[in-house]
Amino acid sequence: MESKTKLFGHPIHPMLVVFPLGLLATAVVFDILYLSNGNLAFPTASFYMIAAGVIGGLLAAIFGFIDWLALPKNSRARFIGGWHGIGNVVIVVLFAISWLLRWDNRNFIPGIPALTLSLAGVGLALITGWIGGELVYRLGVGVDPGANVNAPSSLANRTPVPSDVKRPSHR
Repeated sequence: MESKTKLFGHPIHPMLVVFPLGLLATAVVFDILYLSNGNLAFPTASFYMIAAGVIGGLLAAIFGFIDWLALPKNSRARFIGGWHGIGNVVIVVLFAISWLLRWDNRNFIPGIPALTLSLAGVGLALITGWIGGELVYRLGVGVDPGANVNAPSSLANRTPVPSDVKRPSHR
């Protein structure tokens, strides 16, 4: 099933998810670094990374939801995609609450509740990321129907060549 929202021939949702995943996971790493060495730059960076990650997660969710709506009703992909989306919304909520708990704190130092929510968010992201992989790599969601090892560039307006057809040699 091909994605409904594309940019330069590629689905937008997977392009966007790398930002919140990277930002939120790195925020947790920075919190751990702060706890290990007390450098106040780490919780400040973490605070702003969480804010950017939450915004990026909400933006990615819009495009994921559009693609989810295009999945056939009563299909395994729609069921799994629903859990993927719900899980990712929970992740964004966990990090948003963690961010709010840091708001009034001097130097944005995370307390135990903020850290717990962030760690839970990263743990859940490992699960929803795997589910997203299941959607793409097992169920073919978001994959171009002409995809194969010899397909032309997504920027080309050419018909894909099936993988079992040999291309002519240009010598």
